[in-house]
Formats: sequence, structure tokens, C-alpha cells
Amino acid sequence: MVIREAVRALVLDPDDRVLLVHWVDEDNDLDLWLTPGGGVDEGEDSTAALRRELREEAGLREFEPGPVVWTRRHRFPWRDGVVEQRETFALVRSPRFEPEPEPAALDAEGVREVRWWRLDELEASDAEFAPRRLAAHVRKLVEDGPPAVPLDVEV
Repeated sequence: MVIREAVRALVLDPDDRVLLVHWVDEDNDLDLWLTPGGGVDEGEDSTAALRRELREEAGLREFEPGPVVWTRRHRFPWRDGVVEQRETFALVRSPRFEPEPEPAALDAEGVREVRWWRLDELEASDAEFAPRRLAAHVRKLVEDGPPAVPLDVEV
């Protein structure tokens, strides 16, 4: 099993819409909406990885990472093995923008779509999200603000 450190961004616009990517892995029958982010490359710190991932997946270049609000550990099939991924989620407040992902980066990673979701859309959707209780966690963060200590949002 491979252990992978990863960073994700909980990107919220002024209307508290959340930016999500639609990720599909047909080989392993996975079809999820999740926050933008990915693995931390060797020699890269988490802030640099977050900046790279948001540029690649959303076209977001100018932002200041906020506090780490969530953590998560999970295992999933990837290529010919299993990955244990350890994720931290940084809050990123952003002005409204139209996502412009880099096509080459997305094709290689299985990302099919990037779009904004309103909280009521998340709560009413039958789509699968990662983490599974994404809507509830976003609702709590929007209503209560960032936690003093990052919350483990589980699988």
C-alpha cells in the first residue's frame, strides 16, 4: 500500500458556494464530487501543492490559503494498488470566478467537470461526495466559522 500526503481546498465564494470537481475512475467504479486538491509532490510543501492543484484544477492563481479546517484519512484503489491518503483541507475564500481548469492536468487525473455548488444543492443532491457528509460539514463551517482545531471529517 502506498501512503500519500494530500492537500485540498474548501473554496468558498462570497455567497458561500463551494467549488467542487467531478472525479471519475472508471477502472475502479468511482464517481465522486470532491474539493479541488491532490497529492503533495516530493520536495513540495503543502502550500505550494495547494497553489499548484488550484491552478491546475480550477485556474485559480491569486488566493491566500486560510486555516486548515478539516482532516481526513481514507483508502482507495488507484491504478494497480491501494492508496492510503492523508488529507488536510484549507479554507480558501475567493471572489466569484469562472473555473478554467488546465485540460492536460485534468485528463491525466480523471476530472470531468469543475463547478460551483450552492449549499442547498449539496444538501438535495443524490451525487456521491467526498467526504460523504460534505454538505453537513460545509453547513457547519458556514454557520459556525472555522473550528479552533481541524475537524476529522472521516470518509
